[in-house]
Amino acid sequence: MKRKNSRIRFIQITFLSFFFFTIVSLSYSYAIRPEDWLITIFTTQFLHVPYVLYLLGVALIIGLLTTLLLHEFQRREWQHIEEIVRLLASGNYSVETDSKYLDSELEEYDYLEDIKDSLSAIRIKLLDLSKEVQKQSNIPKLVDGETKEEILEAERRRLARELHDSVSQQLFAAMMLLSAINEQLEETDELMKKQLKMVESIINESQSEMRALLLHLRPINLEGKTLKKGIEQLLTELKTKIQIKLVWEIDEVNLETGMEDHLFRIIQELLSNTLRHSKAKVLEVYLKQYQDSVSLRVIDDGIGFNPEEQKAGNYGLVNINERVSNMGGTFKVISFKDKGTSVEIKIPLIEGVNEDDKSFVD
Repeated sequence: MKRKNSRIRFIQITFLSFFFFTIVSLSYSYAIRPEDWLITIFTTQFLHVPYVLYLLGVALIIGLLTTLLLHEFQRREWQHIEEIVRLLASGNYSVETDSKYLDSELEEYDYLEDIKDSLSAIRIKLLDLSKEVQKQSNIPKLVDGETKEEILEAERRRLARELHDSVSQQLFAAMMLLSAINEQLEETDELMKKQLKMVESIINESQSEMRALLLHLRPINLEGKTLKKGIEQLLTELKTKIQIKLVWEIDEVNLETGMEDHLFRIIQELLSNTLRHSKAKVLEVYLKQYQDSVSLRVIDDGIGFNPEEQKAGNYGLVNINERVSNMGGTFKVISFKDKGTSVEIKIPLIEGVNEDDKSFVD
């Protein structure tokens, strides 16, 4: 379609250029030699080449250059449209949809302006939908007088308490018994010592997974703290209990309380998943606020996985994706086998959400 339009445009410009120069030449010839002006233009030669061929050549060159110039402008405009679509798809609704390169009054490019008008309407609609989603995420959903979060949290705390009082204590007791047996073994019992070391390693891994499971089931609340303080406190406490190296960089972010709670739960879920499944040695957490969005990145150097495969360990990612969707954000996972995993979450900052939420509370 584009090539066909370019050919038609080239023919039109070439014909108009040839027609224009022919009229100018005929007018000049008539002014100089009115008695045989028509014959003169067809018989005149330069360097043994008829003058008419010069006119045709100039018209072809002008047609070609003009077509190439317009094609380049059109290519840039399509790139601009593609960039708008990409940014809208990534949740960036602050992108401008105005034309950069072409005059909207050019009839030939009206369809580009129509596309941009449609994109502008889509942008406004997405912005309104995202704003409404964020407003709804800040309104508690009640079930028999309790919020869904309160019901889930109460059940998780019950399970965590039972696990801590039973399985966790039993694992600790088994570790103590193994240590005592190791001390009592004679130096000649090398095979037995090796087997006991393997058992000790398995129990250590079980204890690490139990800590991660307890973190998942018994989440820490912000309890009036800022999101930055809550995350840093969580990571500092976790650092004393696990062998993984933790690196973090947390900005102060400006979000509604409900969205901060969502983001805090997401971080806990990501940490729990990493501790239970990644076998990582280094875990990095970055929370950044930009002009139009809040970005969360969690990176580990673990065993990685295929994000397309539906495994039990991926269930937590499904929950995280639901939480992110409830805030109108985007969720991206990049992972390769033995290359680690990177999770990136972006939450758009939309003007008017805070004001609307305050008026709702009032």
